[in-house]
Amino acid sequence: MSVHATARITAVPDGRGATALPVLESDGPLALRRTRATVAPCARVTVVGAMSAPLGGDRLAIEARVEAGARLTVDSAAATVALPGPGPDVRPATYGIELRVGEGAELNWLPEQLISACGSELHMTTRVELAETAGLVLREEQVLGRHGETTGTLISRLTVHRAGRPLLDQQVAYGPGAPGGWDGGAVLGGHRAVGQLLVVDPAFEDKCPGTRLLGPTAVLTRLVGPAVLVTAVALDARLLRTVLDDALDEVLAG
Repeated sequence: MSVHATARITAVPDGRGATALPVLESDGPLALRRTRATVAPCARVTVVGAMSAPLGGDRLAIEARVEAGARLTVDSAAATVALPGPGPDVRPATYGIELRVGEGAELNWLPEQLISACGSELHMTTRVELAETAGLVLREEQVLGRHGETTGTLISRLTVHRAGRPLLDQQVAYGPGAPGGWDGGAVLGGHRAVGQLLVVDPAFEDKCPGTRLLGPTAVLTRLVGPAVLVTAVALDARLLRTVLDDALDEVLAG
């Protein structure tokens, strides 16, 4: 039996220089826990998987709203593993992320890796709406197959609007049924971990990092707006995280 679940987070200023969480609603396999933040004014929420998900046919979603002036970090306790459904005719699983960040607010969206297990099929969508003075750090990491196995089918789309205008809209597809060449030299080149890091900072209006290579398998691209996108591939999840962490440190250091 498939699972339909939507977890919700709302962050607001508490009037004392910190951030409150008036809405923290877990649902199904998506358990939300308030955890200790490393930066005091910023609230932190950790997503804890309460059961194996997403399985084929599941419909999962997380909605996070960061009101004007609030600061929120969302991470996860472990990797998310997309698994096959219980039968041969199960529909694909879907996982939808909806993020809204208000004026002067900041959101750090930093989940652990998404692993596409052999035989699974997952359609993932992430939609972000940013106010003009909002800040965002968003990390996505995808691992194609568990150790020693081939990947499942993974289709992932990221759409970001800032002040009502498109900032980024891209889709990737890997595995059986994806367009030819997804695992060739022009795309993954034998790598099985792929990720991206999007940083939106109003301060980039005055001084924004320029487009450049960050190594043999990573590039930083300046977007049309106060934002940069780091795209990287690596042989495994550990190496990919190192590349993205180093890139984030470099971007934030200016």
